[in-house]
Amino acid sequence: MWSEDSFTEAFNEWFAFCLWGLVALSTLLTLVLLTLPTQYSPYTDKPLKFRDEQGSEIEVKDRDGRKKPDFKAGRSTQVVVLGDIGRSPRMQYHAISIAKHGAKVYITGYQESELHPDIVSNPLIEVIPLLPAPSLFRSSSKLLFPILAPLKALWQAWSLYRALGYCSEPARYMLVQNPPSIPTLATAAVVCFFRNTELVIDWHNFGYSILALKLGSSHPLVKISALYENIFSRLASQHFTVTEAMARVLKKEYGVTARTLHDRPAAIFRPISTQERAKFLARLPETAQYAQDLSHSSKTPWKLIVSPTSWTPDEDFSVLLDALSAYSAQATSKTYLPKIIAIITGKGPLKEHYLSKINAMNQEKKLLNVVIQTAWLSPEDYASLLGAADLGISLHTSSSGVDLPMKVVDMFGAGLPVVGWGKFEAWPELVKEDVNGKGFESSEQLAQQLVDLFGSKGGLLPTLKKGALKESENRWDDEWDRVGGKLFKLV
Repeated sequence: MWSEDSFTEAFNEWFAFCLWGLVALSTLLTLVLLTLPTQYSPYTDKPLKFRDEQGSEIEVKDRDGRKKPDFKAGRSTQVVVLGDIGRSPRMQYHAISIAKHGAKVYITGYQESELHPDIVSNPLIEVIPLLPAPSLFRSSSKLLFPILAPLKALWQAWSLYRALGYCSEPARYMLVQNPPSIPTLATAAVVCFFRNTELVIDWHNFGYSILALKLGSSHPLVKISALYENIFSRLASQHFTVTEAMARVLKKEYGVTARTLHDRPAAIFRPISTQERAKFLARLPETAQYAQDLSHSSKTPWKLIVSPTSWTPDEDFSVLLDALSAYSAQATSKTYLPKIIAIITGKGPLKEHYLSKINAMNQEKKLLNVVIQTAWLSPEDYASLLGAADLGISLHTSSSGVDLPMKVVDMFGAGLPVVGWGKFEAWPELVKEDVNGKGFESSEQLAQQLVDLFGSKGGLLPTLKKGALKESENRWDDEWDRVGGKLFKLV
């Protein structure tokens, strides 16, 4: 049995331990509270003054020399994309539109490629770059994915929390691109809670549906991702979607109401004149040696097709390669069919895989009447390429069935008719069959469409061109002001 002295000693040690523990916990909580991100207050969201090197106040103008609108207090916004900002056109357009109406914008994401010129030149837009994840976390191994994915998510969550909470001023709104949903939605929700910021989600697709492409729809991580997306969607006060179909799914499955903000092309995407086309084709390295063949005044004009891609699993590029091979075979016997120059633009993980496949097809003489080029272009050259092409091709297959490819929107902005993978629900929201484009569901059907449009049914191509030019009149600014401008109370 314990003596009274030993019991007293043990009690004193236990009490001292608890006391020191409470002191340590109190200190930790104090440090946490003192280092929390500062809260947003409309009283500190004041007009900005821009000054030259001598300290004199200057008048802010845009690239066209027009005076920018006065700064709107209480409308500052954080725009968030857990990806390369330069390859996130919609989020860049959001930032430009918000700033165009006089609100301060902090756009957060990876800075890996060239940004839109209006992002760089606008003093109301500040870029907050994210720290890239270590190369170890970027492995594409399916076997290591369950191990590396959580580690990468933790890294991204810390990097994103740091950027949103401490590298930018608190803002009235936080506009977050989804997907990726993990860890973006959770991190954004936490920062918004601490900073008294209103969370707005811009739904481009569903994150779990993209994960299912890699792991399969029945995988536990896919089911967890779907539940996670469902839960955190309810913490946002406002939602945008890219299609009406997606808004219906959010209402039915998640119980949230979203405003549909259709993608529209920015001003940089526009139809170009015959003279501009000839000059551009002669200047662009990928088309310079074929510029005369691509001239519409040539006796045997070649056709230029463009297919933008991110070289990811949701775009099966073998569909286009098989179609071009089949077209080449027909063009050998049907001499009225023009040769094709196909320019594939973009960067991504599967690029080398398909380049090796293209090389093999050339060695096997399967592309005798087709020239395939790959390119990574500046935003201006990419817009000009779409304006110069005869036909755009989209291989976006839609993991959810309710999203739409931005590339088709850009093509229409340049007045370029489109053929694309049309086997998903939202496709008719964008492309009107035989009016501004056509949908296909196999490589054989695509090959036949190329033959019809460039040969036996050549009269249809001018019809589609006319429809695409009509579609080019629908612009981003008008659509954004109607939907986004009202949500952010800027119009």
